[in-house]
Amino acid sequence: MTIKAIAVDPKNPQQFIALELPQPEVGENDLLVEIKAVSINPVDTKVHKGAVKNGLEAPKVLGWDASGVVKAVGKSASGFSIGDEVWYAGDITRSGSNASEQLIDYRIVAKKPTSLNWAEAAAMPLTALTAWEGLFEHLHIQDADADKTLLIVGGAGGVGSLAIPFAAQRSKVKVIATASRPESAAWCIERGADLTVNYQDLVGELAKHDIKQVDYIFCLNDTDGHWEAIGKLIAPLGKICTIVENSKPLDQNQLKLKSASLHWEFMFTRSMYITPDIGEQGKILQQVADLVDAGKVKTTLTDTLTGLSVASIQAAHDKVLDGHMQGKVVVAF
Repeated sequence: MTIKAIAVDPKNPQQFIALELPQPEVGENDLLVEIKAVSINPVDTKVHKGAVKNGLEAPKVLGWDASGVVKAVGKSASGFSIGDEVWYAGDITRSGSNASEQLIDYRIVAKKPTSLNWAEAAAMPLTALTAWEGLFEHLHIQDADADKTLLIVGGAGGVGSLAIPFAAQRSKVKVIATASRPESAAWCIERGADLTVNYQDLVGELAKHDIKQVDYIFCLNDTDGHWEAIGKLIAPLGKICTIVENSKPLDQNQLKLKSASLHWEFMFTRSMYITPDIGEQGKILQQVADLVDAGKVKTTLTDTLTGLSVASIQAAHDKVLDGHMQGKVVVAF
């Protein structure tokens, strides 16, 4: 038995190739999932860029978001049965979801929302987990009073599009999101932001609304570029969480003087290190599914391509690389 996959070509890493691989053998904690749709995230393009820079010894299948149907269940994988419809964000250390079938640890999987189709569901897991972990496990905004303020830098992107409604639904804080275009600002307001500002001058834009400091900052793009403004805006004893790696040292003086804290959010940490609480990701996705099915959170899908092919995967990568995505792009098989 074989499966179909789209992979980075080791002979020419800038290109993708279609190939057939042996059907993977199910481990004791694994689910074998027949994939119905995948979404493309910035991590896909970053890993691809790394392959181009460093080379590959063998084809590499990318993809870390999927919805699909369980085909086989490992002996220790409890809570799932053959035929279950599931969604998940995957594990960066294993073969990706740009394939007809994939193995995934059952602990980072949940039943997909019944109200969403395959493409709508595939758009959400990675960004949902990133937003949830950042807001509720690092910033702990659920414990904040109504006089506190959260600034989300990058409100209309994949993570921001879920961080906004999560914060609006599960906390009392005032939500401010950055958006540079009218359509992006409207998208953020529709999803629950109380206010939008242009990211190109955060300090000046917030000053127009008589806001000199914020209690929480969730940085979802260009940590280096926004760092000076973040240091100025964070309130004493405030909390900062970023998901974007820095390319140069980050000056900590403002944070030190304000006793502010900096947290890093990397959604793959739990699966990479098989942390004792790895199962929290499955639980989070189930809570998100419940919010979706209750009509409290909407899918972030904005663009759907069709077919598991080199052309569709490349086109999806190109849309993400453009840097102006509103919501998510999905490839439905």
